[in-house]
Amino acid sequence: MAYNRRNYLNKVLKVQQITLEHRAKGLYFKEIFYLYIENEFNICQRTYENYLGVNVKKQLKDLQEKDNVNQVKLF
Repeated sequence: MAYNRRNYLNKVLKVQQITLEHRAKGLYFKEIFYLYIENEFNICQRTYENYLGVNVKKQLKDLQEKDNVNQVKLF
């Protein structure tokens, strides 16, 4: 499990990038999971499928905007 939301989203993004890379080569999702994802990330197939459904870029953007609003301005 990720330590905080940003780390979780970065982990999901990495899984999605690996999947896209290997899908372009013609592999199926199940093959990608067993060959590349399962051992490296130590997640089950259900979690893998959930990761593929997350809109990571939007959530990271929203998180970044939230951090910018919450920053204390010194000057």
